Amino acid sequence: MASGVKVLIVEDEPHALMGLAELISGWGYRTETAHDGMEGWEKALAWNPAIVVTDLKMPRLDGLGLLAKFAAEGSLASKTSVILLTAQGTIQTAVDAMKLGAYDYVLKPIDSARLRNILANATRQRDTEIELEVARRRLRESGVLGSMVGNSKMMREIFALIEQIAPSNVSVLITGESGTGKELVARTLHDLSPRKPRPFVAVNCAAIPETLIESEIFGHEKGSFTGAVERRIGCFELAAGGTLLLDELAEMPAGTQAKLLRVLEERKLRRLGGRNEIDVDVRVLAATNREPEEAIEKGDLRNDLLYRLNVFHIHMPPLRTHLEDLPAMAEAMLAEMNQKHGRKVSGVAPSILDRMIAYHWPGNARELRNTIERAVILCPDGAPLDAGHLPPNFGKTQPPAPPVDDASLVPVRVGSTVGEAERLLIMRTLEATGQNKTRAAEILGVSLKTLHNKLKEYSQAKEEPAAG
Repeated sequence: MASGVKVLIVEDEPHALMGLAELISGWGYRTETAHDGMEGWEKALAWNPAIVVTDLKMPRLDGLGLLAKFAAEGSLASKTSVILLTAQGTIQTAVDAMKLGAYDYVLKPIDSARLRNILANATRQRDTEIELEVARRRLRESGVLGSMVGNSKMMREIFALIEQIAPSNVSVLITGESGTGKELVARTLHDLSPRKPRPFVAVNCAAIPETLIESEIFGHEKGSFTGAVERRIGCFELAAGGTLLLDELAEMPAGTQAKLLRVLEERKLRRLGGRNEIDVDVRVLAATNREPEEAIEKGDLRNDLLYRLNVFHIHMPPLRTHLEDLPAMAEAMLAEMNQKHGRKVSGVAPSILDRMIAYHWPGNARELRNTIERAVILCPDGAPLDAGHLPPNFGKTQPPAPPVDDASLVPVRVGSTVGEAERLLIMRTLEATGQNKTRAAEILGVSLKTLHNKLKEYSQAKEEPAAG
């Protein structure tokens, strides 16, 4: 696989440079060397490498400067993977560099097995780019990305972000209500990455007893605790070379969160009761249906762990906010259920679509999928789904729309400033949603971060002493 792939090595220490060149060329790569970032940039322009392995600290132009040049040169950035070599004390700098487009980083002294795995993954990325271009074409033609369907503005923005970050190695935090498709996002990120041939493992942190969660995630050795009658491989090892989704992250115990943070930073783990450290080559994604900021305030989520995982953030909107996507989603789910159950249901009747679009969908896309599956099982082959195939009480538990009267209007007085009117609108919207900030932000048409910033601003203004 490595045959003919060009790797440029940039390192200011001559012996380290020579050793790296010999090591990497021994794995079948074509190598070229440079003694600092400026020389590396010049050789990259002339030689067009697929991968650049660069030290972080160098004279003239350091690793971050070299990365910035690649990011600024769009044609090179799309074709070249940059891997940073970093000392223990600069791990955070390397993590920040991944936000700027670095493919991955390797700690010094260099673990040759880890470096070889990263190079192999970066090489596989070339094939992934071809698959991704096919996915982009499908998206342009029919609003489909992997198993995800949607043509609304908000879904296309999510698809664009997934396309951008899927081929990289960065961690992603996925938020949204239950049933919105957070695991589907994670699977799509995996399927559009070079890790696709390797395992995708999802673990629900809320479904595992607190006494067993460390064993489930990190594994254990025989005899490490009462009942440990044999060695157990944890989720990290099961996902080797692939992707691990930690679902309901905020339900993970604090002690386990601390150990997880160490594994993410050092890329090594030790099974419970084990003595030896095991190299970890896993892309970690995390999901939660809670607001991360509130989970941190309540002490349920470590701030440093969130920072490490939240390199990119994807928020999945509830179905009720993009019902224009429902017909396409229903048709895609119908095709899936026809195949799953060996049926030949011909389509979805307009009458059933009208009722579905009028429904609130508290269970989101998961509830829609279950509804379609039930209807497919009941519907005769060759016929379309119609209202008679819906559950008997479908739509009857719909929450009533709030009455529009004077009490529901925002009381803005003539002479109020725009800032005062904005504050009143935000506070009344929060009241109407039962202090659900995610829902309030969607109604107001602002990001959750903007809403939090506004509330913080109001809180600070309230605490300031009046002038006088």
